[in-house]
Amino acid sequence: MTEGPGKSLARRKKGWRKDEIIAAAAECFMRHGYQSTTVDDVAARLGCTKGRIYHYYASKTDLFFDVHREGMDRLFTALAPAMAVPGDGLTVLEAMCLAHAQAMLEHHTFENVVAQGVHMHRFDGATPEHKVAVQDLIDSRDTFEGHFKQAIRRAIDDGSLRDVDVAVTAKVILGALQWTLYWYRPAKGDTARTRAGLAQKLVDPLIEGLRPRD
Repeated sequence: MTEGPGKSLARRKKGWRKDEIIAAAAECFMRHGYQSTTVDDVAARLGCTKGRIYHYYASKTDLFFDVHREGMDRLFTALAPAMAVPGDGLTVLEAMCLAHAQAMLEHHTFENVVAQGVHMHRFDGATPEHKVAVQDLIDSRDTFEGHFKQAIRRAIDDGSLRDVDVAVTAKVILGALQWTLYWYRPAKGDTARTRAGLAQKLVDPLIEGLRPRD
């Protein structure tokens, strides 16, 4: 016998998965910011009680950390294939930039929360456990940036990229691509193809500015 829509929704509300909670929290944190978002907001977005949230998370901060981790995981997942493309150093760096740009556009909500997480270490009243979690998030971002530093160094060494300050260049590239969070708003007609086209437009001037000068 087919279950009616009311019973189906009721059953679903009793069994919200953790990934659905994280996705709903990401939307709330993106729209309202960490400080203004409450567990009640997340529960309201899901249509469940906040007790369902507390079943998985002891606090809003713990939930925020998990959203941040998910955002970083998506960035690392997007970057991995690009790091393995054949070609000289600048070819690899361009592939990495494109992968990162597309991930920022594709996972706009989660990456907005990652950007907020940059300032988490400034929050007052953090517990020792939360301080450890914040340091883990910082270490994760440092590792991610380190991949770009390595790619830049390789490109300099093989002559496909002019001699630049590796650390500053990595920050300029990542900062430029991250700035999309402040102006890009997903539109109804957006597709993977249109996002890829926009990513290429973002990356082209960055790469062209790094080529060796005649």
